Amino acid sequence: MKLISNILFIAIAMLGSASASEKSVHWGYQGAEGPEHWGELSPDFSLCADGRNQSPVDLTADFDLELPELLFQYHGTPVRELNNGHTIMLQVRPGNYLEIPELDQRFNFKQAHFHSPSEHTVDGRSFAMEVHLVHANEDGELAVVGIMFEEGAEDFMLNRIWSFMPENEGETTESPLTVFEAGVLPPTREYFRYNGSLTTPPCSEGVTWMILKQHMTASADQISRFQQRIGSLTNRPVQPHNARLILN
Repeated sequence: MKLISNILFIAIAMLGSASASEKSVHWGYQGAEGPEHWGELSPDFSLCADGRNQSPVDLTADFDLELPELLFQYHGTPVRELNNGHTIMLQVRPGNYLEIPELDQRFNFKQAHFHSPSEHTVDGRSFAMEVHLVHANEDGELAVVGIMFEEGAEDFMLNRIWSFMPENEGETTESPLTVFEAGVLPPTREYFRYNGSLTTPPCSEGVTWMILKQHMTASADQISRFQQRIGSLTNRPVQPHNARLILN
């Protein structure tokens, strides 16, 4: 079982990057290669069409359980930034992690990436941008924290990240600038939680999602710079709940 989990981790832990199957099967966000056709592009993508626990979803809480506070042990890390044609992805060095007290587990911070507009919605409301902070435990199980950005004041973290954003698909940049240090996240830790999937092919399920209720802001220029590099539409539409519960 541990071997299977490790194989799964290798396949999907770098969510947002190109897997082996993605390299041979091109997918996108519009037209014949868009989300409604992902399940037809490859047998490896079958869950994109047939899965019952798919992400993203519209977040409307079913139960108020006063979920325990998430403990972000972020100490700042230099990053390797990749433009993979679908997103800007930040690959971080080891040392930062997330603790989920309820699960009594530690999830190591692996990478972060962005979507615009947001993938998740809240009571039907979409946001200008969404960042996914991807974590994995020792068994390769994924826990992803989503944070919404609405247009407003400039965000200092994005200023650092965008200052060395690679321009072209396939390009990477390295920077000694530290990001994701303590204090970079919203001050509140209230969140929605549900069981879902990757939001890109192969749409693998078994991902624990936690979407913070507190939003961050990004300036119109910051949002535009991301869209100019990657595209103005990089979000999968919301998926059916299929009787899943949204906790908060």
